[in-house]
Amino acid sequence: MQFDNIDFIIIGAAKSATTWLQTQLQSDPAVYMPDPELHYFSREYGRGEDWYLSQFSEEGAGRIVGEKSNSYLYVPEAAARLHRHLPHVKLIVQLRNPVERAYSDYCMLFRRGEVGGDIGNYLDPSLGENLRFLVAGNFASHLQSYIELYGREALLTLFFEGVTGDPETQMSRVRAHLGLPPRPLAPGGQDKVKDKTVPVVPAGLRKRLAWMKPIARPLRGTTAFRAVRNLIARETQYPPLTDELRKRLNDYYGPSIEVLEQMSGQSLSHWYGPVGRSEQNMTGADTLRRINYQGAGSAI
Repeated sequence: MQFDNIDFIIIGAAKSATTWLQTQLQSDPAVYMPDPELHYFSREYGRGEDWYLSQFSEEGAGRIVGEKSNSYLYVPEAAARLHRHLPHVKLIVQLRNPVERAYSDYCMLFRRGEVGGDIGNYLDPSLGENLRFLVAGNFASHLQSYIELYGREALLTLFFEGVTGDPETQMSRVRAHLGLPPRPLAPGGQDKVKDKTVPVVPAGLRKRLAWMKPIARPLRGTTAFRAVRNLIARETQYPPLTDELRKRLNDYYGPSIEVLEQMSGQSLSHWYGPVGRSEQNMTGADTLRRINYQGAGSAI
């Protein structure tokens, strides 16, 4: 694999159903994408070109080749690095109401036990702008770097509402951008899942039981394993996004959303206000159309 063989990159955004996009593309025999996010041009650049290219197997020969790494959107150095090595690629970005995206990201890490229950420490703009939760959602400024380097024609800008509202049209736009012929959605592509409500083993208990992982690994998927897990798994109680904190986030993201409307030529009026109207009917704003794919829950 050489850099010239790579045709497209999905650059983000995190918690915006980009795994759904990846899985739909991977269902097409004409497309090849490695499963993991490589994060080469953002976090792993020090590993070198050989490492990056080795992540693409020989299965990509003769196919449309791409990869997805959501960190490419907001890590400052990523756009220039990507353009240095892949000036020819087509870019895809899928964006979500930044308030809902930030809260969804926080809930995922809270579920994993990686952040605490004081939600304001992570999402309150008045306490500082952290990169992962807040700055990452300033989409307009991040996209400007790519537009300046690649031009507008190379970048396809999509929105989360397209997945939840009209997934067929969403994928048709992606396929047209990549020069692929029309193709039906992969089986299960319109099924819904409430990812946040799925019971999980509490983070503290997972840490205490970590020593058992090598023992339990061969049993995964068995009836006995599922029975034991169901006994200890619990539905996570997430810290709520209060009206006051939501207002602060709306005020923080308002200027960026206005610029994004101008850049994309699309009205994002439904992103303003107490709750993004496109997500009002979702449980915890995290109900998503899903395809039957291992790990698809991380797309939410």
